[in-house]
Amino acid sequence: MTSELLDEALVEEATKKSGLIWVRGTGTATARAVWHAWHEGAACLVGDGPGEQPLPGLADGGRAEVTVRSKDKGGRLVSFTAQVVELAPGSAAWQAAVAELKGKRLNAPDGEAMPERWARECRVLRLEPSGAVLPLPDESLAQAPVPSPATTRRPVPAALPRLLFKKRSRA
Repeated sequence: MTSELLDEALVEEATKKSGLIWVRGTGTATARAVWHAWHEGAACLVGDGPGEQPLPGLADGGRAEVTVRSKDKGGRLVSFTAQVVELAPGSAAWQAAVAELKGKRLNAPDGEAMPERWARECRVLRLEPSGAVLPLPDESLAQAPVPSPATTRRPVPAALPRLLFKKRSRA
């Protein structure tokens, strides 16, 4: 009993404090980083709509494996299995979850109209922890980044330092 309570407390505190969690849904090979909000004993997510995070493999009634990282060091703190529950738009549970998520959503294109867009175009999910925490793996789970059109910085043009740091002549 004490071990179960400690596991619950670890999952809740770690998930509350972490800005991202890594979620691997049913049928997906790799975990995906998603932002979330902790609300009433579960991690709440919004996604699968235009401009929102993808949530592959997360289906209502399914299971997911969640790994929580440390906010300051980035290392794994805890992993657990969770039951996926999709909230019906407009329900009391949906409205409570959206109120929490709305405060955590950064750079929303539509501001205060965001909940209406989420109701029309997105899914709001609860990942409810079920069972004990999973043992952390001994090996690294590092993987190659997902292909993207984004590029890294290019070398600084040779003339730029002279232009930025040249001394201004005093008149």
